[in-house]
Amino acid sequence: MKHNDDFSSVQYGIFHSQEIYELERDLIFSKAWTYLCLEAEIPNPGDFLTAEIGDIPVLVNRREDGVITAFENRCMHRGTKLRRENRGNAADHTCVYHQWCYSLDGRLTSVPFPRGVRGVGGLPADFDKSKVRLPPMRVEVMHGVVFGTFDPDNVPLEEYLGPEIVARLGNLFFKPIEIIGYQRQRVFGNWKLYNENLRDLNHGSLLHMFHATFGLARPNQVGGSMMDAKRRHNISRKVMGTDDKSLTVELYKDVKSYQEDFVLSDPSILKYTPEIPHEESLIIASVFPNVIFQQITNSLCSRQIRLRGVDEFELYWTYYGFKDDTPEMREHRRRQANLVGPGGLISMEDGEAVQLVHEQTRSRLEESSQIIIGGRGEIKDLPVGVTEIPVRGFWSYYFELMDSAQSA
Repeated sequence: MKHNDDFSSVQYGIFHSQEIYELERDLIFSKAWTYLCLEAEIPNPGDFLTAEIGDIPVLVNRREDGVITAFENRCMHRGTKLRRENRGNAADHTCVYHQWCYSLDGRLTSVPFPRGVRGVGGLPADFDKSKVRLPPMRVEVMHGVVFGTFDPDNVPLEEYLGPEIVARLGNLFFKPIEIIGYQRQRVFGNWKLYNENLRDLNHGSLLHMFHATFGLARPNQVGGSMMDAKRRHNISRKVMGTDDKSLTVELYKDVKSYQEDFVLSDPSILKYTPEIPHEESLIIASVFPNVIFQQITNSLCSRQIRLRGVDEFELYWTYYGFKDDTPEMREHRRRQANLVGPGGLISMEDGEAVQLVHEQTRSRLEESSQIIIGGRGEIKDLPVGVTEIPVRGFWSYYFELMDSAQSA
Protein backbone atom coordinates (compact mmCIF):
# COMPACT_ATOMS: atom_id res chain seq x y z
CA MET A 1 0.00 0.00 0.00
CA LYS A 2 1.17 3.50 -0.84
CA HIS A 3 2.19 6.14 1.65
CA ASN A 4 4.39 9.21 1.37
CA ASP A 5 7.74 9.57 3.11
CA ASP A 6 6.47 11.32 6.25
CA PHE A 7 3.29 9.18 6.50
CA SER A 8 1.01 12.21 6.17
CA SER A 9 -0.82 10.33 3.42
CA VAL A 10 -1.81 6.65 3.60
CA GLN A 11 -3.80 4.75 0.99
CA TYR A 12 -7.31 3.71 2.10
CA GLY A 13 -6.95 0.23 0.67
CA ILE A 14 -4.84 -0.73 3.70
CA PHE A 15 -8.03 -0.91 5.79
CA HIS A 16 -9.82 -3.33 3.46
CA SER A 17 -7.32 -5.93 2.22
CA GLN A 18 -7.71 -9.50 3.45
CA GLU A 19 -4.15 -10.23 2.32
CA ILE A 20 -2.78 -7.38 4.43
CA TYR A 21 -4.89 -8.49 7.39
CA GLU A 22 -3.35 -11.97 7.26
CA LEU A 23 0.14 -10.47 7.05
CA GLU A 24 -0.62 -8.33 10.11
CA ARG A 25 -1.59 -11.42 12.04
CA ASP A 26 1.69 -13.12 11.13
CA LEU A 27 4.08 -10.15 11.20
CA ILE A 28 2.65 -8.04 14.03
CA PHE A 29 0.33 -9.91 16.38
CA SER A 30 2.31 -13.14 16.35
CA LYS A 31 5.54 -11.29 17.19
CA ALA A 32 4.86 -8.09 19.17
CA TRP A 33 4.50 -7.77 22.92
CA THR A 34 0.72 -7.65 23.35
CA TYR A 35 -1.52 -6.93 26.32
CA LEU A 36 -3.17 -9.99 27.88
CA CYS A 37 -4.87 -8.85 31.09
CA LEU A 38 -4.38 -7.22 34.48
CA GLU A 39 -2.70 -9.36 37.11
CA ALA A 40 -5.55 -8.56 39.52
CA GLU A 41 -7.96 -10.44 37.24
CA ILE A 42 -6.34 -13.77 38.11
CA PRO A 43 -5.24 -13.36 41.75
CA ASN A 44 -5.47 -17.00 42.90
CA PRO A 45 -3.80 -20.27 41.83
CA GLY A 46 -5.94 -21.89 39.15
CA ASP A 47 -7.55 -18.61 38.05
CA PHE A 48 -7.70 -18.31 34.25
CA LEU A 49 -9.13 -16.10 31.54
CA THR A 50 -9.32 -16.22 27.76
CA ALA A 51 -8.39 -13.51 25.29
CA GLU A 52 -7.25 -13.05 21.70
CA ILE A 53 -3.96 -11.90 20.23
CA GLY A 54 -4.90 -10.74 16.79
CA ASP A 55 -7.37 -13.50 16.03
CA ILE A 56 -5.40 -16.20 17.88
CA PRO A 57 -7.31 -17.44 20.96
CA VAL A 58 -5.14 -17.32 24.09
CA LEU A 59 -5.48 -18.89 27.54
CA VAL A 60 -3.89 -17.12 30.52
CA ASN A 61 -3.69 -18.71 33.97
CA ARG A 62 -1.94 -18.56 37.32
CA ARG A 63 -0.12 -21.75 38.29
CA GLU A 64 -0.03 -23.32 41.75
CA ASP A 65 3.30 -21.58 42.42
CA GLY A 66 1.79 -18.16 41.56
CA VAL A 67 3.52 -17.77 38.19
CA ILE A 68 1.36 -16.46 35.34
CA THR A 69 1.58 -18.45 32.11
CA ALA A 70 -0.18 -18.14 28.73
CA PHE A 71 -0.69 -20.46 25.77
CA GLU A 72 -2.52 -20.70 22.52
CA ASN A 73 -6.03 -21.79 23.49
CA ARG A 74 -6.04 -24.82 21.18
CA CYS A 75 -6.03 -28.54 21.96
CA MET A 76 -3.05 -30.25 20.35
CA HIS A 77 -5.16 -33.24 19.35
CA ARG A 78 -7.64 -31.95 16.77
CA GLY A 79 -7.44 -28.18 17.21
CA THR A 80 -10.53 -27.61 19.36
CA LYS A 81 -10.73 -24.40 21.40
CA LEU A 82 -9.70 -25.64 24.82
CA ARG A 83 -11.38 -23.09 27.10
CA ARG A 84 -14.57 -21.36 25.98
CA GLU A 85 -15.36 -19.48 29.20
CA ASN A 86 -14.33 -15.86 29.68
CA ARG A 87 -12.77 -16.71 33.06
CA GLY A 88 -12.84 -19.20 35.90
CA ASN A 89 -10.78 -21.30 38.28
CA ALA A 90 -9.59 -24.85 37.60
CA ALA A 91 -6.87 -27.32 38.52
CA ASP A 92 -6.34 -28.18 34.85
CA HIS A 93 -7.75 -27.62 31.35
CA THR A 94 -9.69 -30.44 29.66
CA CYS A 95 -10.79 -30.41 26.02
CA VAL A 96 -14.54 -30.90 25.59
CA TYR A 97 -14.10 -32.91 22.37
CA HIS A 98 -11.91 -35.90 23.38
CA GLN A 99 -11.06 -35.04 27.00
CA TRP A 100 -7.34 -34.47 26.54
CA CYS A 101 -6.22 -32.85 29.78
CA TYR A 102 -3.48 -30.23 30.28
CA SER A 103 -1.82 -28.90 33.42
CA LEU A 104 -1.65 -25.20 34.31
CA ASP A 105 1.80 -25.04 32.73
CA GLY A 106 0.45 -26.40 29.43
CA ARG A 107 1.70 -29.99 29.60
CA LEU A 108 -0.50 -32.84 28.41
CA THR A 109 -1.21 -34.95 31.51
CA SER A 110 -3.79 -37.52 30.41
CA VAL A 111 -5.60 -38.98 27.40
CA PRO A 112 -8.66 -41.27 27.79
CA PHE A 113 -8.36 -44.88 26.61
CA PRO A 114 -4.63 -44.66 25.79
CA ARG A 115 -4.42 -48.43 25.13
CA GLY A 116 -7.83 -48.76 23.49
CA VAL A 117 -10.08 -51.66 24.45
CA ARG A 118 -8.51 -55.07 25.16
CA GLY A 119 -5.35 -53.89 23.44
CA VAL A 120 -7.12 -52.79 20.25
CA GLY A 121 -7.11 -49.10 19.20
CA GLY A 122 -5.81 -46.35 21.42
CA LEU A 123 -2.65 -44.32 20.97
CA PRO A 124 0.36 -45.42 18.89
CA ALA A 125 3.02 -47.27 20.84
CA ASP A 126 5.55 -44.46 20.30
CA PHE A 127 3.23 -41.68 21.54
CA ASP A 128 4.96 -39.70 24.31
CA LYS A 129 2.61 -37.34 26.10
CA SER A 130 5.55 -35.62 27.81
CA LYS A 131 6.41 -34.10 24.42
CA VAL A 132 2.95 -32.61 23.91
CA ARG A 133 2.20 -29.16 25.32
CA LEU A 134 0.11 -26.13 24.43
CA PRO A 135 2.01 -23.58 22.26
CA PRO A 136 3.44 -21.23 24.92
CA MET A 137 3.74 -17.48 25.06
CA ARG A 138 6.59 -15.66 26.74
CA VAL A 139 4.98 -13.67 29.57
CA GLU A 140 6.19 -10.63 31.52
CA VAL A 141 4.38 -8.46 34.06
CA MET A 142 4.92 -4.71 34.32
CA HIS A 143 3.32 -2.85 37.25
CA GLY A 144 0.60 -5.49 37.47
CA VAL A 145 -0.11 -5.48 33.71
CA VAL A 146 0.40 -8.81 31.93
CA PHE A 147 1.92 -8.86 28.44
CA GLY A 148 2.79 -11.81 26.23
CA THR A 149 4.57 -12.57 22.97
CA PHE A 150 4.83 -15.63 20.77
CA ASP A 151 8.32 -14.52 19.70
CA PRO A 152 10.95 -16.04 22.04
CA ASP A 153 13.57 -13.67 20.63
CA ASN A 154 11.64 -10.48 21.29
CA VAL A 155 13.36 -7.72 23.27
CA PRO A 156 12.56 -7.50 27.01
CA LEU A 157 9.16 -5.97 27.72
CA GLU A 158 10.60 -2.92 29.47
CA GLU A 159 12.68 -2.10 26.40
CA TYR A 160 9.67 -2.58 24.11
CA LEU A 161 7.44 -0.28 26.17
CA GLY A 162 10.06 2.42 26.66
CA PRO A 163 10.55 4.68 29.69
CA GLU A 164 7.54 6.92 29.00
CA ILE A 165 4.98 4.09 28.99
CA VAL A 166 6.68 2.28 31.89
CA ALA A 167 6.50 5.47 33.95
CA ARG A 168 2.82 6.04 33.16
CA LEU A 169 1.95 2.44 34.04
CA GLY A 170 3.79 2.97 37.30
CA ASN A 171 1.52 5.95 37.97
CA LEU A 172 -1.77 4.42 36.82
CA PHE A 173 -1.09 1.27 38.86
CA PHE A 174 0.84 2.89 41.71
CA LYS A 175 -0.91 0.81 44.41
CA PRO A 176 -2.93 -2.43 44.56
CA ILE A 177 -6.04 -2.41 42.40
CA GLU A 178 -9.41 -4.13 42.34
CA ILE A 179 -11.49 -4.91 39.27
CA ILE A 180 -14.78 -2.99 39.04
CA GLY A 181 -16.24 -4.55 35.91
CA TYR A 182 -16.18 -5.06 32.15
CA GLN A 183 -17.78 -3.79 28.98
CA ARG A 184 -17.51 -5.13 25.44
CA GLN A 185 -18.13 -3.27 22.20
CA ARG A 186 -18.20 -4.48 18.59
CA VAL A 187 -16.98 -1.87 16.10
CA PHE A 188 -17.52 -2.39 12.38
CA GLY A 189 -14.26 -1.09 11.00
CA ASN A 190 -10.60 -2.00 10.68
CA TRP A 191 -8.50 -2.21 13.85
CA LYS A 192 -5.97 0.32 12.53
CA LEU A 193 -8.65 2.99 12.30
CA TYR A 194 -9.12 2.76 16.05
CA ASN A 195 -5.38 3.03 16.62
CA GLU A 196 -5.50 6.20 14.49
CA ASN A 197 -8.41 7.50 16.55
CA LEU A 198 -6.58 6.97 19.84
CA ARG A 199 -3.54 8.90 18.68
CA ASP A 200 -5.60 11.73 17.15
CA LEU A 201 -5.63 14.21 20.01
CA ASN A 202 -7.26 16.82 17.77
CA HIS A 203 -10.60 15.01 17.45
CA GLY A 204 -11.09 14.80 21.21
CA SER A 205 -12.06 18.47 21.43
CA LEU A 206 -14.28 18.34 18.32
CA LEU A 207 -16.02 14.98 18.02
CA HIS A 208 -16.47 14.63 21.78
CA MET A 209 -18.39 17.80 22.61
CA PHE A 210 -19.08 16.50 26.12
CA HIS A 211 -15.31 16.77 26.63
CA ALA A 212 -15.17 20.32 25.32
CA THR A 213 -18.43 21.62 26.80
CA PHE A 214 -17.67 20.55 30.34
CA GLY A 215 -13.93 21.16 30.30
CA LEU A 216 -12.60 17.59 30.46
CA ALA A 217 -10.47 18.15 27.33
CA ARG A 218 -10.04 21.38 25.41
CA PRO A 219 -7.38 22.34 22.84
CA ASN A 220 -5.94 25.14 24.98
CA GLN A 221 -5.40 23.07 28.12
CA VAL A 222 -1.92 22.14 29.31
CA GLY A 223 -1.01 18.81 27.71
CA GLY A 224 -0.21 17.43 24.28
CA SER A 225 1.26 14.24 22.87
CA MET A 226 4.27 12.18 23.91
CA MET A 227 5.62 9.31 21.76
CA ASP A 228 8.27 6.73 22.56
CA ALA A 229 11.59 6.70 20.72
CA LYS A 230 10.28 4.39 17.98
CA ARG A 231 6.98 6.34 17.76
CA ARG A 232 4.95 3.13 18.13
CA HIS A 233 3.34 4.14 21.46
CA ASN A 234 1.75 7.47 22.37
CA ILE A 235 0.50 9.26 25.48
CA SER A 236 -2.19 11.93 25.00
CA ARG A 237 -2.59 14.09 28.11
CA LYS A 238 -4.61 17.03 29.41
CA VAL A 239 -4.79 18.99 32.68
CA MET A 240 -8.34 19.93 33.57
CA GLY A 241 -8.91 23.57 34.50
CA THR A 242 -5.81 24.99 32.78
CA ASP A 243 -7.65 26.55 29.83
CA ASP A 244 -8.43 30.23 29.52
CA LYS A 245 -12.20 30.74 29.17
CA SER A 246 -11.97 33.71 26.78
CA LEU A 247 -9.60 31.79 24.51
CA THR A 248 -11.92 28.76 24.63
CA VAL A 249 -14.82 30.92 23.41
CA GLU A 250 -12.64 32.33 20.64
CA LEU A 251 -11.43 28.88 19.52
CA TYR A 252 -14.96 27.48 19.32
CA LYS A 253 -16.68 30.48 17.72
CA ASP A 254 -17.02 28.66 14.37
CA VAL A 255 -17.78 25.22 15.86
CA LYS A 256 -21.57 24.99 15.66
CA SER A 257 -21.81 21.95 17.91
CA TYR A 258 -20.23 23.78 20.84
CA GLN A 259 -22.85 25.13 23.26
CA GLU A 260 -21.20 27.14 26.00
CA ASP A 261 -24.37 27.47 28.06
CA PHE A 262 -25.09 23.73 28.38
CA VAL A 263 -25.22 22.52 31.98
CA LEU A 264 -25.78 19.18 33.70
CA SER A 265 -28.64 18.75 36.15
CA ASP A 266 -26.29 16.46 38.10
CA PRO A 267 -22.65 17.54 37.57
CA SER A 268 -21.25 14.96 40.02
CA ILE A 269 -20.11 12.77 37.11
CA LEU A 270 -17.53 15.48 36.35
CA LYS A 271 -16.07 15.49 39.85
CA TYR A 272 -12.32 14.98 39.90
CA THR A 273 -10.40 13.99 42.99
CA PRO A 274 -6.65 14.09 42.24
CA GLU A 275 -5.10 10.76 43.23
CA ILE A 276 -2.62 9.63 40.53
CA PRO A 277 1.00 10.78 41.04
CA HIS A 278 1.07 13.02 37.96
CA GLU A 279 -0.56 16.37 37.21
CA GLU A 280 -2.69 15.25 34.27
CA SER A 281 -6.41 14.59 34.73
CA LEU A 282 -6.69 12.83 31.36
CA ILE A 283 -4.31 10.19 30.05
CA ILE A 284 -4.83 8.04 26.96
CA ALA A 285 -1.74 5.81 26.74
CA SER A 286 -1.81 3.83 23.48
CA VAL A 287 0.53 0.83 23.35
CA PHE A 288 1.14 -0.77 19.95
CA PRO A 289 -0.65 -2.82 18.76
CA ASN A 290 -3.61 -3.70 20.98
CA VAL A 291 -4.14 -1.79 24.22
CA ILE A 292 -5.01 1.59 25.68
CA PHE A 293 -4.67 2.61 29.32
CA GLN A 294 -7.12 5.33 30.28
CA GLN A 295 -7.50 7.89 33.00
CA ILE A 296 -10.40 10.30 32.51
CA THR A 297 -10.53 12.14 35.84
CA ASN A 298 -11.21 9.20 38.25
CA SER A 299 -12.31 6.65 35.64
CA LEU A 300 -9.53 4.09 35.12
CA CYS A 301 -9.50 1.20 32.67
CA SER A 302 -7.67 -0.74 30.00
CA ARG A 303 -9.13 -1.19 26.52
CA GLN A 304 -8.00 -4.26 24.61
CA ILE A 305 -8.44 -4.44 20.82
CA ARG A 306 -9.53 -7.92 19.73
CA LEU A 307 -9.60 -8.56 16.00
CA ARG A 308 -12.68 -10.08 14.37
CA GLY A 309 -11.53 -9.88 10.76
CA VAL A 310 -10.55 -7.15 8.36
CA ASP A 311 -13.88 -5.30 8.79
CA GLU A 312 -14.54 -5.66 12.52
CA PHE A 313 -12.93 -5.64 15.95
CA GLU A 314 -14.03 -5.82 19.56
CA LEU A 315 -13.07 -3.48 22.38
CA TYR A 316 -12.78 -5.20 25.74
CA TRP A 317 -12.92 -2.67 28.58
CA THR A 318 -11.60 -3.61 32.03
CA TYR A 319 -12.42 -1.02 34.71
CA TYR A 320 -10.52 -0.85 37.96
CA GLY A 321 -10.08 1.15 41.12
CA PHE A 322 -7.79 0.86 44.11
CA LYS A 323 -8.22 -1.61 46.95
CA ASP A 324 -8.19 1.15 49.53
CA ASP A 325 -10.96 3.16 47.79
CA THR A 326 -13.68 4.46 50.07
CA PRO A 327 -17.24 3.27 49.33
CA GLU A 328 -17.95 6.75 47.95
CA MET A 329 -15.01 6.57 45.51
CA ARG A 330 -16.03 3.08 44.35
CA GLU A 331 -19.49 4.37 43.51
CA HIS A 332 -18.02 7.46 41.84
CA ARG A 333 -15.81 5.31 39.59
CA ARG A 334 -18.80 3.17 38.60
CA ARG A 335 -20.76 6.26 37.62
CA GLN A 336 -17.82 7.76 35.73
CA ALA A 337 -17.51 4.52 33.77
CA ASN A 338 -20.51 5.87 31.85
CA LEU A 339 -18.21 8.44 30.24
CA VAL A 340 -16.75 5.73 28.02
CA GLY A 341 -17.69 2.32 26.63
CA PRO A 342 -20.26 1.42 23.96
CA GLY A 343 -22.90 3.81 25.35
CA GLY A 344 -20.53 6.30 26.91
CA LEU A 345 -21.14 10.04 26.96
CA ILE A 346 -17.73 10.51 25.31
CA SER A 347 -16.47 7.47 23.45
CA MET A 348 -19.73 6.31 21.89
CA GLU A 349 -18.85 8.61 18.99
CA ASP A 350 -15.50 6.91 18.34
CA GLY A 351 -17.12 3.66 17.22
CA GLU A 352 -19.43 5.47 14.82
CA ALA A 353 -16.60 7.63 13.42
CA VAL A 354 -14.48 4.53 12.73
CA GLN A 355 -17.42 2.83 11.02
CA LEU A 356 -18.17 5.92 8.90
CA VAL A 357 -14.57 6.07 7.65
CA HIS A 358 -14.47 2.33 7.01
CA GLU A 359 -17.73 2.32 5.02
CA GLN A 360 -16.89 5.40 2.98
CA THR A 361 -13.36 4.33 2.02
CA ARG A 362 -14.39 0.83 0.91
CA SER A 363 -15.00 2.12 -2.62
CA ARG A 364 -11.99 4.48 -2.61
CA LEU A 365 -9.16 1.99 -2.21
CA GLU A 366 -6.68 3.90 -4.38
CA GLU A 367 -7.26 7.24 -2.68
CA SER A 368 -5.43 8.38 0.44
CA SER A 369 -6.06 10.07 3.77
CA GLN A 370 -4.56 13.44 4.66
CA ILE A 371 -2.94 13.26 8.11
CA ILE A 372 -1.74 16.85 8.23
CA ILE A 373 -2.98 18.51 11.45
CA GLY A 374 0.16 19.53 13.32
CA GLY A 375 2.12 19.85 10.10
CA ARG A 376 4.03 17.62 7.70
CA GLY A 377 7.66 16.54 7.90
CA GLU A 378 9.26 15.59 11.20
CA ILE A 379 7.29 13.24 13.46
CA LYS A 380 7.61 14.91 16.84
CA ASP A 381 5.76 15.63 20.08
CA LEU A 382 3.75 18.83 20.35
CA PRO A 383 2.69 20.53 23.61
CA VAL A 384 -0.84 21.19 22.27
CA GLY A 385 -3.86 19.09 21.40
CA VAL A 386 -4.32 20.32 17.83
CA THR A 387 -2.21 17.57 16.29
CA GLU A 388 -2.41 14.30 14.36
CA ILE A 389 1.34 13.74 14.36
CA PRO A 390 1.10 10.66 16.66
CA VAL A 391 -1.08 9.05 13.97
CA ARG A 392 1.87 9.38 11.61
CA GLY A 393 4.06 7.88 14.33
CA PHE A 394 1.81 4.82 14.38
CA TRP A 395 2.09 4.44 10.62
CA SER A 396 5.86 4.90 10.61
CA TYR A 397 6.30 1.93 12.96
CA TYR A 398 3.58 -0.13 11.29
CA PHE A 399 5.25 0.16 7.88
CA GLU A 400 8.67 -0.45 9.41
CA LEU A 401 7.40 -3.87 10.56
CA MET A 402 5.41 -4.71 7.45
CA ASP A 403 7.95 -3.51 4.88
CA SER A 404 11.00 -5.03 6.55
CA ALA A 405 9.34 -8.42 7.06
CA GLN A 406 8.07 -8.61 3.50
CA SER A 407 11.42 -7.61 1.99
CA ALA A 408 13.40 -10.10 4.11
